[in-house]
Amino acid sequence: MLPSLFIAHGSPLLAIENNDYTKFLNQLGQSLPRPKAIVLFSAHWESEVQQVSRVDQYSTIYDFGGFDPALYSIKYPAHGNLDHAQEIEELLTQNGISFKNETTRGLDHGAWIVLRMLYPNAEIPVIAMSVNPNLTPEQQYKIGKAISILREKDILIIASGGTVHNLRALKWADNGEVDPWALEFDDWLAKNLENWDLQTLFNYNSLAPNAPLAVPPYGNEHFIPIFYAMGAADNHPKSTLLHRSFRYGNLSHSVWQFG
Repeated sequence: MLPSLFIAHGSPLLAIENNDYTKFLNQLGQSLPRPKAIVLFSAHWESEVQQVSRVDQYSTIYDFGGFDPALYSIKYPAHGNLDHAQEIEELLTQNGISFKNETTRGLDHGAWIVLRMLYPNAEIPVIAMSVNPNLTPEQQYKIGKAISILREKDILIIASGGTVHNLRALKWADNGEVDPWALEFDDWLAKNLENWDLQTLFNYNSLAPNAPLAVPPYGNEHFIPIFYAMGAADNHPKSTLLHRSFRYGNLSHSVWQFG
């Protein structure tokens, strides 16, 4: 059975960088059993109602500005799969979760940066999924749980975001030092993920140290994908930290495996 994954997509610059994190993601794609398809929840696709992509051929979305021009020439021409999309919709329906189809949207950088490092040839079908920051963590977890059976069918479920993601706190003149507040929050998170302590995690906003800094109200869309990934492993509640590093003082590069 394939795991579910939470993968930090970091800065768009990752797409053209060669560092320890990009090397890790390249190796991760090679080490996993080859999936039949990938379901990906991206922090950069927000919607009030769950969206399920029914796209045959994805375009590449450059939803950022002011970066190296080389980024805007990158293409990730992944295909979708209507049969898998239909199966997801049936599972959501069975679990009482409302959804809508999306037939035109391409892959945003939260999706294609991660996918391109894992599977650079874009040969595996992708079903893109939105996230809803206005749901409770319990509701986000429930959406992941609704499609957990897909892992038994060799479908890889990925949630793309970041455990510590506060753009206003970044230090672009990176000296390699990590802000203590970011480490304290991420250590708290790691402990509770490893214990699969859902009630504590669901109340991270009031219980976690430095939560307003690590997960600011205007940026919680990057944190909450972790609940979709956890829910997708509800039938095998095990958490494993595969990688953790930081950039720009506090931007986390975490990869968690669930299941």
